[in-house]
Amino acid sequence: MDDEKKKIAAECWKKGSEAMAKEQWDFAIVMFGQSTALIPSNLMYRQTLRGVECKKYNNNKTGAKMAGMKLMGTRAKIKKAKIKKDWQTVERAAEAGLAVNPWDAQLNADLGQACRKLDFQEVAKFAYEYAVAGNPESKVYNRALAELLEERGDYLEAVKCWQRILKIDPLDGEARSKIMQLGATSVIDRGGYGDAETTRDVKKTAYDLDRPARTSVPGAVDGPGVSLEADLQRAIRKDESNTDNYLKLAEFYKREKRLSEAADTLNTALQVSGGDQNIRELMEDIELDQMRNNLALARGAARKNDEDQTASKNVAALAQELLTREIRVLQSRVERYSQDTRVKYELAKRLMRKKQWADSIKLLQSAANDPRLECEVAIALSDCFIKEKKTALAKRQLQRAVENEKLTHHDRPDLFKKAHYGLGRLCEQDGQREQAENHYNEILAVEYEYRDTLQRLEKLQAGDGNPSEDQ
Repeated sequence: MDDEKKKIAAECWKKGSEAMAKEQWDFAIVMFGQSTALIPSNLMYRQTLRGVECKKYNNNKTGAKMAGMKLMGTRAKIKKAKIKKDWQTVERAAEAGLAVNPWDAQLNADLGQACRKLDFQEVAKFAYEYAVAGNPESKVYNRALAELLEERGDYLEAVKCWQRILKIDPLDGEARSKIMQLGATSVIDRGGYGDAETTRDVKKTAYDLDRPARTSVPGAVDGPGVSLEADLQRAIRKDESNTDNYLKLAEFYKREKRLSEAADTLNTALQVSGGDQNIRELMEDIELDQMRNNLALARGAARKNDEDQTASKNVAALAQELLTREIRVLQSRVERYSQDTRVKYELAKRLMRKKQWADSIKLLQSAANDPRLECEVAIALSDCFIKEKKTALAKRQLQRAVENEKLTHHDRPDLFKKAHYGLGRLCEQDGQREQAENHYNEILAVEYEYRDTLQRLEKLQAGDGNPSEDQ
């Protein structure tokens, strides 16, 4: 029966992914919801469901219209189920409510509590994190997440929760005590001191990922809890159809810089999943990491011998190959995530390196309304317009950038100087000497030797500026 459920869940997942690619959010939610209901412990199903629900509401942070009224019945149902300790009903009702407002902190906390009781620990952590994000000032949510993290051995993350509680309530004695206790426990656990009778017995624990986990005796088989890698390999052998363990193992290899093994593990996961697009994208990311690593090694070899023409050509070829592959990957993601402005911006930057100005402009203009990127996009657009000999449009973009309150030398020093320098050059070209001087002065106030700014300012002040000089 479990195998049949997994098969059906995987099929629903596939249909949901196809619907998501077409931005058919309602159908995708239904499909991912069915996958989650069939395999409620699967974190990836739950994460993707929540992501699609957020996209449905355009990330408005409030969900459906009049969500509060629509959720009154759901909250009553959850309250009754909690009294009866019917955690399955709480889990299902909370999930149904989150389809109305995926950011609802209380519903996420209810889901976290239910999943914790049902021993879906990873999902519980995910839900409590959403609850805390929705209401970071809640001592209740932070405490619940801290307790769960402590149970899982994530002591440092638990400390962060208690620190937030102490900030909310400086008189919370439990929070202060927990911060000290868990800080010490973390040191003991990471050092392997807990089970040691003498200092000679101290051993490295399994989940200290800052250093490679290895057994104490060469050739010995790692027992449970000694090596995260071995534990995950055992979990895979126990259930070869569960892609979660493959993904965790691949992430472990990635952190350890063992990219080849990470790629092999993801390839197996892709086959097990039946071609899941999300896993395919993880494989693409690993492939790009491998190419970047090869390029870094080639550059290192070229630096050791500046006169080696073969090494220099190898660097150029690898850099071009990486750029081509990045463009291909980003183009496919723009097609899949047509509303993701960050992906469009990253693709535009690569196309600019290929001097594909028109294509870059189209992508940048579609990302221009993203408040996170508006300064970067405006400056990139100005570069494209200058290359296209449309200096008036370039000037307009730079003006928007320098007038943006987010563009300060403190927060974005490089962009700040680039924008004022570009605008100063354009003003100088148009004979607007006073405006050009103002922009150059903005730069010199924070970096006196930036490019040729000082020389240009001195020429303008001496009346020797050359308005017709090319950009």
